[in-house]
Amino acid sequence: MKINIRAYMALFFAVIIITLTMLLSITISKHSGATIKREIGNSLSTTAYHMANKLDSFMWSRIGEVEVLSQIEDIKSPEDFKSAQTLLDQLKTSIPVFSWIGLTDSAGNVVAATDQILLGADISKRPVYQEGQKGTFIGDVHKAVLLANLLPNPSGEPLQFVDISQPVTDANGNFTGVLAAHLSWEWSRQVKDNIVEPLKDELSGAEVFVVSGIDDTVILGPKGLTGKSLDLESVHNARKGVNSWLVEKWPDGKEYLTGFAVGDGHHDYSGLGWTVIVRIPAEDAFAPVNELKSYIIKLGTIIAVVFALIGWLVAGFITNPLRKISRAAHSLRLGHETTIPYIKGIKDLELLSGSLRDLVDSLIQTESNLGKMETLAHQDLLTGLGNRVALDEFMKQAKNAGHSLSFLYLDLDGFKRINDTHGHHTGDLLLQKVASRLKESTRKEDEIFRLGGDEFLVVLATPEQSVEPVFESIADKLITNINLPYKIEELQLSVGCSVGGAVWPQHDIDPFTVISYADEALYASKRAGKNTFTFHKK
Repeated sequence: MKINIRAYMALFFAVIIITLTMLLSITISKHSGATIKREIGNSLSTTAYHMANKLDSFMWSRIGEVEVLSQIEDIKSPEDFKSAQTLLDQLKTSIPVFSWIGLTDSAGNVVAATDQILLGADISKRPVYQEGQKGTFIGDVHKAVLLANLLPNPSGEPLQFVDISQPVTDANGNFTGVLAAHLSWEWSRQVKDNIVEPLKDELSGAEVFVVSGIDDTVILGPKGLTGKSLDLESVHNARKGVNSWLVEKWPDGKEYLTGFAVGDGHHDYSGLGWTVIVRIPAEDAFAPVNELKSYIIKLGTIIAVVFALIGWLVAGFITNPLRKISRAAHSLRLGHETTIPYIKGIKDLELLSGSLRDLVDSLIQTESNLGKMETLAHQDLLTGLGNRVALDEFMKQAKNAGHSLSFLYLDLDGFKRINDTHGHHTGDLLLQKVASRLKESTRKEDEIFRLGGDEFLVVLATPEQSVEPVFESIADKLITNINLPYKIEELQLSVGCSVGGAVWPQHDIDPFTVISYADEALYASKRAGKNTFTFHKK
């Protein structure tokens, strides 16, 4: 009993001193933190503004180069297309950021192009041609479609471009074609490096994001965040034309000091509404304040130890082992990887810590085995896509969520012939490549299932606009990509793709009935000549 009183008294004095120390540190940090926060915040917002201005300035320069090129006589009214071809190649050599430049005739056929890529191709359905007929067109960042497999890509990352196109007219003002260019989006990283590199000491740990003005998705940012949507106060404020900073919580649950600005164009270029975000973790931004607070806390702790050394040591000897086990158990409860410490010297604690270690090891092994079994049960072993079991589970969750879903039912045309001619091994390799193309042709949030054989199901969130035209466009994209040749073990193979579509719950309250409607629409596509899309009608 006497030892316990000593421990409590030692703890009492230690708490009083540490509390006073904390109050002092809070007072100091409150006054100095505001000043540091304002200085760093202004630096971040200024960096964001310069980045946005550089992006728009760069785009303005490239637009001007395309406009000037469109006025050259060899482009406007070429006697032969070799001279136009030479000019395009020279521009790309001088400005490598132009990944591809092409000249079309009035019907949208490419008659001259850098490195003769897509020469003779019909791009009349592409926005770069359709919008380019009307006047100068600047398209937002997008993934490569026609050029994905034609341009060198050492990094292996998906190619992204910004489009610029300009109508071409002859001396009489008659429309003769479109001059189209794809700018590699890699130039934005160079702009970012040029802006951030001089400030790496002042803004250590700063991360830069460029957010699309169309759907608030990240088009330039740290690995893993590109393509994600940012619903942040900083983005909304920037959209209103505000160039400032704030401290806000991001989707990862952490707080960041965030500077923001929106690109409002450059000279006669109005811009694409790109928002630039520059962030630093709040804990890093306010490190000087935290260091001062830490120093005061350490000083107070030393004083507390001087006043209560004996009692504190006795209490610590008894409670420290238990605190170690408690902290480890708490860390495990939060999902962190840790190990229960093995306590020696006290028999009861040795038994407790050893038993807990064995129990945790057993639970981890059991959880790992269950996870592997669940993955195998829901995954198609050949393609890695979800199977019918995964589809059943997905639809249970979809019913609870109550969101509208659309189904695209796909079946390969000509697969049986390949399977019979070249064997099942070649057929399996082809199915794996088809699965990869389906993933490349859809968004991350879309679900893809293999229902058996050469049948696949793509599940999409139903758009708010007119459904049928949207899914016809998506299906056409899938059919186009599936129809591209496959190289498998020295063989050059091709298959087609028939698609049927239906919407749940518009077409029926039961989702599996809707899937059967999509299947029926698929066979209507096959009867209509295959390699096409049919939308289910009520």
